Amino acid sequence: MDHLIFEVGTALILVAIAALLANKLNFSIIPFLIVLGMIVGPHAPTIGILDFKFIESAEFISFLGRIGVLFLLFYLGLEFSIGKLIRSGKSIVTSGTIYLSINFTGGLLYGFIAGFPLYEVLIIAGIITISSSAIVAKVLVDLRRTGNTETELILGIIMFEDIFLAVYLSVLSGLLLGDGTTLMSSVTSILIALGYMLLFFIIARKATPLLNKMLKIASDEVFIIVVFAALFFVAGFSETIHVAEAIGALLLGLVFSETDQGERIEHLVVPFRDFFGAIFFFSFGLSIDPTMLLDAVWLALGAVVITIVGNYVAGRKAGLSHKASSNIGLTIVSRGEFSIIVANLGIAGGLMDILSPFSALYVLILAILGPLMTKESKRIYNVMNKIFKWTEPKEKKTKKNA
Repeated sequence: MDHLIFEVGTALILVAIAALLANKLNFSIIPFLIVLGMIVGPHAPTIGILDFKFIESAEFISFLGRIGVLFLLFYLGLEFSIGKLIRSGKSIVTSGTIYLSINFTGGLLYGFIAGFPLYEVLIIAGIITISSSAIVAKVLVDLRRTGNTETELILGIIMFEDIFLAVYLSVLSGLLLGDGTTLMSSVTSILIALGYMLLFFIIARKATPLLNKMLKIASDEVFIIVVFAALFFVAGFSETIHVAEAIGALLLGLVFSETDQGERIEHLVVPFRDFFGAIFFFSFGLSIDPTMLLDAVWLALGAVVITIVGNYVAGRKAGLSHKASSNIGLTIVSRGEFSIIVANLGIAGGLMDILSPFSALYVLILAILGPLMTKESKRIYNVMNKIFKWTEPKEKKTKKNA
């Protein structure tokens, strides 16, 4: 343990370098951190006093990564509101339902065709279905598309995904982490998880006045201690009843978002989300054996194709034009933190090891391709339009009408 602090400091220097490089290239930091974690770690060399295997600190770095997941999900809950979904309108509900149904069904079929057992198929479907809200939001801001007409629908679909994620993780945690030795015990675990989630929804809607009084704390120091104490306690308690700790964080964020202190909490949490979130992606990379990625190459590439096609088909089924389907589908194609969280849940449940390299490679590919395809979405549409002739040239229409 003598070199624990030094190893952690070395890891943070590497994370900082990756962050600076990603910022310099104006690109998502996620793929940089995952690749960095895979390059160093168990198979890295030792150079003098620098041990890039992080043998002594691996467990501690992994724990910091778990904290990162809590902050990511807690922050997501703070940005989410049941009222927002109600106000978003029928189009978002319709588009979100179609998007999730098509992508989830595609994930299920892909998993079964690939020959995986049921639980592994459920994990693969979850990995494929959920977009990365962090990457999508960053891309929209970076490309200055926040004011575009389709952006409201994009954000609405992401919000709809968040609801699905909360329910799906609750169900999966009940199946994988509960005492699911029989059908009845599995159903009981799922009902407990869903009931636990419903309890937080009720608290968010009914207990807001009481929470406003409890959180009316002038000192930022005391305020953040109270909030973080609640976050870690709820997350830890959730785990004791076989509900994923990340879901506990998400639900608490949902509750706090309904209070008068929601924006204050969000402002204070952002630095912790960014810092520990970065360590999470780095620690995930540390857990991946690069030599195992070869076993998941074709599986990941197939999933990438299914995701891109599924996003476009979902837009068309929702009644959007070819252009809108291409633009929106390419914008929300990125996968990231939530796919990794779903994969980690499968690993924690003792499922097949291939899930880890598959999710890493799948996320890595789409975390890189997603922002690039979003940036070039108009050009990609024009190329596809010429190939498939989705619309008639204006000149032909003019001659026809003449």
